[in-house]
Amino acid sequence: MAGPNTAERGERQKPESGPPRPPRLGRLRRLRVLIILLIAVVLGGAASVWVLYGSQWLRVEHVSATGTRVLTAEQVREAAEVPVGSPLISVDTGAIAERLRRKLPRIDSVDVVRSWPHGIGLKVTERTPVLTVEKGAKFIEVDAKGVRFATVSNAPKGVPALELTVSRSVGLRRFGTDRLVREAVRVAGDIPAAVARDTRTLKVRSYDSISLELKGGRTVEWGSGEKGRAKARTLSALMKAAPGARHFDVSAPTAPASSGS
Repeated sequence: MAGPNTAERGERQKPESGPPRPPRLGRLRRLRVLIILLIAVVLGGAASVWVLYGSQWLRVEHVSATGTRVLTAEQVREAAEVPVGSPLISVDTGAIAERLRRKLPRIDSVDVVRSWPHGIGLKVTERTPVLTVEKGAKFIEVDAKGVRFATVSNAPKGVPALELTVSRSVGLRRFGTDRLVREAVRVAGDIPAAVARDTRTLKVRSYDSISLELKGGRTVEWGSGEKGRAKARTLSALMKAAPGARHFDVSAPTAPASSGS
């Protein structure tokens, strides 16, 4: 008796498989996972917002001030008006810095930083006077940018006095007092260190006529604020060559002169 044909044997040997998985079920599972992840993200974000803004954990409790020389840390803290008790994240550091520079002109720059978890740090840089202007019984301090930033009762030691003896001339109308003050500051920054220690007064008669009065009655005719480095080198060499001279002229640094003894 003949056996089953090849096709029949193949059909009997084919392994049985389960019913195909509906594609909709797979999509539902992926959607469920996505929804769970979204809920986790939303809850995590809400928790973070609450920690930063609503909780008591990250709020301003103390304010520190560093870098002061003439000002006190207490003055800086009071002028800053940092909202103690507010969420640290909500503090407007830019507004604090602007407020400090407005209220305390002695401050040249300030860096307001958050010190987590409870502090605000105020890192102050004060202006340094390079000249003073006498005004009645007081003295106005002028910094290296020509900014008149403070009025004090006593002139700071080692800072030359600025005398503006400018007449109401065409030069004054052309350059203006502020420009002349900046030129004086420029000269003060170029004076050799050894000469600067002996400088008592810096006189401005015009843009091109600036002179120095040193201790011991010595004088230096500087001229304009131009070619300051060359004039400084020339003045140092001239003083070494003529130590007994009382008057020096470096207004033309290539043709200096000294006189008196």
